[in-house]
Amino acid sequence: MSQISVPQGQWDLSRYPARIDDPLRAWDAADEFILNELHDQNLPHPSQRLLIVNDSFGALSCCLHSYAPTLVSDSCLTYQGLLNNLKSNRIAQDCITFFDSLTTPPGHYDIVLIKVPKSLALLEDQLIRLRPVIKPESVVIGAAMVKHLSATAIELFEKILGPTHTSLARKKARLIFSCFDTERTFTPLPPANLSLPEFQLDLVQHPGVFSMNKLDLGSRLVLEQRHLLPQAETIIDLGCGNGVLGIAAARQQPDAQLIFVDESYRAIDSARINFETIFGPRAARFEVIDCLKGMDRDSVDLIINNPPFHQQQVVGDQVAWQMFRQARQVLKRSGQLWVVGNRHLGYHTKLKRLFGNCKLVASTHKFVLLTATKS
Repeated sequence: MSQISVPQGQWDLSRYPARIDDPLRAWDAADEFILNELHDQNLPHPSQRLLIVNDSFGALSCCLHSYAPTLVSDSCLTYQGLLNNLKSNRIAQDCITFFDSLTTPPGHYDIVLIKVPKSLALLEDQLIRLRPVIKPESVVIGAAMVKHLSATAIELFEKILGPTHTSLARKKARLIFSCFDTERTFTPLPPANLSLPEFQLDLVQHPGVFSMNKLDLGSRLVLEQRHLLPQAETIIDLGCGNGVLGIAAARQQPDAQLIFVDESYRAIDSARINFETIFGPRAARFEVIDCLKGMDRDSVDLIINNPPFHQQQVVGDQVAWQMFRQARQVLKRSGQLWVVGNRHLGYHTKLKRLFGNCKLVASTHKFVLLTATKS
């Protein structure tokens, strides 16, 4: 935990999930820039409604909590990180209202703050969804680190919201200012289609969900080896994205119970749509949670996992490591974890350390498919 010091006050903030001796802060220079800009403009006024979009670990929401902001995010980790930071600073949790990124908050907002996400497709859809809650006189400010801010992102603000300009860079961060043009008309982007005739699959997924326009090579390797999956009563697709791996397993094992897990609301809704389209009334569970937090121990026969190797803009294996640890807890004795990942990530070492065993199922020049069994 470290302390942010901005005109609005000083707050102890930490990233989520918390990690021992984590060198990374829960905020960046773009957060500081936007908070200083608000102070310089003497904003918000007490009567103004404030909307915050994509607040990474709740830094903006925590620093601006006295204005009772509304927070919109696609990540349940963002909300949990915010709750933890509010608690550590002894701030009432009910001062902030949360909506997932597929839900439009009611009413209109006087100030809208947008942290630019990594996915341009997500940004485009979010900006379109924001139009009904913005007024002509609303103050709209985007923020990002310069290295993550593309010209295309700025063009999306201009195209969707209205006349746009940017600030000079400060501490390698930049702000985006948009004036709302009420004459422009847009509708939310429809889910994208992903046709996989070689696997007899036609899928859809919301903008911003992983591997939006084509099947990633890791998932392809799992699909090619799906006939080797062990028989299971209960199967979890962990970090499910659009649900492709769980759906493939469900086809192989028509009597299995499927559980789709992801921290993204858009991913889970995509998986739900795809599963219901393919299997109709067949029951399945769809959980927006942090990895396998809260799942019953010793309850699952098979977990299939294509873990991310980054959290937001930060590359690392922390999320994968957490997934592997929790998978071992949730698996029954003799249950199996199937993991696909880039060869250079060395997942076999972690799996051997946790499970005491690891077998190579299949590989390409770039990816490996591994399995570990709980003893």
